[in-house]
Amino acid sequence: MRENLTQLLGRYRRAFSEFSNGQKAVAIVGSGALLLAAFLVFRWVSAPSYAPLYTNLSGSDASAVIDELNKEGVAYQLGDGGATIEVPQKEVYSTRIALAGQDLPAGNSTDSGYSLLDKQSLSTSDFKEQTDFKRAMEGELDNTLEAIDGVQTAVVHLAIPEKKVFSDTQDPTTASVLLSLKPGTTLSSEQVQAVVHLVAASIDGLDPNDVTVTDQLGNVLTTRDDTPEGMASTQAEATAAYNAGVQKQIQDALDPVIGVGNATYSVNSVLNFDQQTTDSLTYGKDKNPPALTQSASEENYKGAGAGTQAGGIVGPDGQMDPTTTGGANSTYNKRDSSSTNAVDQTRQKTIKGPGTLESQHIGVVLDTAALGAISPAQVKTLIANAIGINAARGDTIDVTTMPFNHAAEQAAQAQIKAAQAAADHAQRMKLIRDGGIAGVIALIILLAWIRGRRRAKAREDATSYVVEQLRADAAARAAELEEPNPAIAALEAAAAAEDEHAKSLRSELNQLVDSQPEDVASLLRGWLVERS
Repeated sequence: MRENLTQLLGRYRRAFSEFSNGQKAVAIVGSGALLLAAFLVFRWVSAPSYAPLYTNLSGSDASAVIDELNKEGVAYQLGDGGATIEVPQKEVYSTRIALAGQDLPAGNSTDSGYSLLDKQSLSTSDFKEQTDFKRAMEGELDNTLEAIDGVQTAVVHLAIPEKKVFSDTQDPTTASVLLSLKPGTTLSSEQVQAVVHLVAASIDGLDPNDVTVTDQLGNVLTTRDDTPEGMASTQAEATAAYNAGVQKQIQDALDPVIGVGNATYSVNSVLNFDQQTTDSLTYGKDKNPPALTQSASEENYKGAGAGTQAGGIVGPDGQMDPTTTGGANSTYNKRDSSSTNAVDQTRQKTIKGPGTLESQHIGVVLDTAALGAISPAQVKTLIANAIGINAARGDTIDVTTMPFNHAAEQAAQAQIKAAQAAADHAQRMKLIRDGGIAGVIALIILLAWIRGRRRAKAREDATSYVVEQLRADAAARAAELEEPNPAIAALEAAAAAEDEHAKSLRSELNQLVDSQPEDVASLLRGWLVERS
C-alpha cells in the first residue's frame, strides 16, 4: 500500500514538473477552487436548519428565553425585531419542553383569562370572586387585542364600581388599554376605534367614551367625540379625507393627459358639520275642500197661539199690573246645519346631516414643458367637469403653468441607474466568477483526462513495440535454427536459455512500461531514430 502510494505521488510529481508555467498556475488555481468549493459545500451541508421556537414574544419574555438558552448552550437566532426566536430544527420540541418546565415564556402561561375561574371553591369570598372575574376579563381582553396585526403586547385595566342596591345612580365603568406596538407600526384611527369598541362591547355597561387607549410611548390614541378636541379631530379627519378624494379624482383625470408627475394639486374644501332639523307646515289654496263631516236638524210647530201680556197701570210700589189678551194661531220653524271641511296642509320634517359641502377651492399648477398643445383653459374645463365645480355655491378653480424643477427627480433617476448598473455589474462578475471556477474545474478535468490518455497511449505503444521486437527476434532465431548446422544441440540449449532470459526480460519490460511509460516511449523513439 505504501509503495503504491509512493509511486502514485511520484507520478504526480513528475507530471507536474513537466507542466509549463501557465499549466502549473492553472493547476494550482483549479486545485484551490476545488478545495474552496468542497469546503463551502461541506459547510452548507453541515449547517443546522433553524425553525421558530416562539413568535410574537414580548421583550421581557424574549430576554428570559434567551438567558435560559444561553445557560443550556442551545444555539439560537433572532428575527422579527427580536420577537421571534429560532433554534436548530431537531431541538425545537425538546427546548420547548425544557422551557415550559421553567414557566417560560410567561406570556403563554395558562394562569390567565377565564382559567382563573377554574380555581374557585365554595369558600371563596365575594370580594375574591369579583376580583378574579375582573382579572379574567382583563386577561381575555389582553389575549384578544394581541391578535391585532401590529400589536406586540396589550394590557387592559378595568374599573368596575360596586353596584349600589339602594341608589338610582351608579358610577360608570371605565377601562384603560396600554398597547405595545411593534417597531415601525402605527395604528390608524379606524384601528384605534376598533380597539375601543371591542373593549366596550366586552364589558357590560361600558360606554366607548369611557375607554382610554395609549401606546408604549405614553401617547393618547383616543379622544372623546363629545369634547371640543374630539369633535375638532373628527372634523379635521373628515375634511382631509374629502380633500384627498378630490385630489385623487383630479389626478385620475389629468395623468392620462399630461403624464404622471407633471402637475400638483391643492384642494381646500369647506364642510358644514352642523346638524339641522327643519319642520315646515304648508296650507293649500283650495277654497272648496271636501267636507269631512256634515249634520243638519229641523224643528216645525203649528197650533193655537198663547195669551200675550200687555202693559198695565203703574202701582205705588213701581210695579205694573199685567193684563192678558188672547192670541191667534201661530207657526214655528227651526233649521240647524253644520259642516266640517278638511284643511289642505302639508307637514314636512327635514334633518340635514353634518358634513355638507359648502364650497371648494381648487388650485392646479402644470409643468410648462409637459403641456404641448394642451391649453390651461382645457385643463380647467376638464377639472370642473370631473369634480363638479358649482360657481353659484362659491366654488373656485385656478390653473397655472410654471416650469418644474426636475433636479431632484433627475438625481434620483441617476442614483437608481447607478444602483442598477452596480447590481448588474455585480451579477455579471458573479456569473464570470462562477463560470471561471467552472471552467477551471472543467479544464483540470480535461487536462487530467488528456494526460491519462497520453500515458495509456504511450504504455500501449511501448508494450506493442517491445512485443513486436521480441516477436521479430524470436522469428529470426527460429529461422536461424531451421538452417542445417553441426552445432544444433548447442543452439537448442542456448535457445532454451534464451527463452528463459526473454521471459525474464519481458516481465522486467512490462514493469518498466507500467512504471515509466513515457520514458520507455522516449527511449524507443530514440532507438528508431538511431536505426534510421
